[in-house]
Amino acid sequence: MKLDRAHLAELLQESLPTDGSLFVVDLTVSDAIRPKVTVTLDSEQALGIDECAQVSRRLARRVDEVYGEDASYTLEVTSPGAHQPLRDPRQYTRHVGRSLALKLQDGTEKTGALEATEAEGIQLAEVVKEKNKKKTLPAAFIPYSEIQEARVVISFK
Repeated sequence: MKLDRAHLAELLQESLPTDGSLFVVDLTVSDAIRPKVTVTLDSEQALGIDECAQVSRRLARRVDEVYGEDASYTLEVTSPGAHQPLRDPRQYTRHVGRSLALKLQDGTEKTGALEATEAEGIQLAEVVKEKNKKKTLPAAFIPYSEIQEARVVISFK
């Protein structure tokens, strides 16, 4: 049995809450005898295990209806880990006030506080080193289209 990723994406969208509180960050289907379907969800607010479990149950029911109850697959519905990059502009909202490490399309890297999010990009107050001191620059606009990768900097202070 082969699970169709595009069809799974449709079933997944139907399994999400109708209020738009959750969105899909990633959907992967392994190419194995018993495929593993991995769904990564996120929210602009906090995302808990209860929301993941609810979507998992809904999606499993829909997959069973379409592919039959004898379909052999493993389903994992999860939230992004702290180590995973931000992939969707909606993910940035929850991290306003936190420090981000950015890799831009032109190869440059920036680290600083996420001051605000906008429809087309973010406001980042970059931290630069100057003569063994750290200096925070005024917030500058960075379009999402220029961000190759963004990660939240985890601080244990």
